Amino acid sequence: MSGNNDNPTGPQELKIDFPPEVADGRYANLAIVSHAPSEFFIDFISVSPNVPQARVQSRIIMAPEHAKGLLFALNDAVRKYEATFGEIRHKTPKGKNGGSAPTDGGIPNPFIPGGMA
Repeated sequence: MSGNNDNPTGPQELKIDFPPEVADGRYANLAIVSHAPSEFFIDFISVSPNVPQARVQSRIIMAPEHAKGLLFALNDAVRKYEATFGEIRHKTPKGKNGGSAPTDGGIPNPFIPGGMA
């Protein structure tokens, strides 16, 4: 074995640049997730009351294995949040024509016929 350290086996420190324009963040109150065979798309959208046009604030595209990692990280973060602050109550949005949307955990999706993801 050579003294070459190009392929270390231990954890490496990753330096992350956090520019000021990103540090301020972008507000979004809706996320729409879609996918293709090789990637997931997450569109973060800001919806304002009485404004007919919503605006995509950011689009994140990631590989399926990274999307699954995000799923695990969000699940862990929500679990810890609820352990500290109590259950997050998800408001059931109104369905088309003012009726209630399904309460089976489905999230309305305006881009799919029938409105459900």
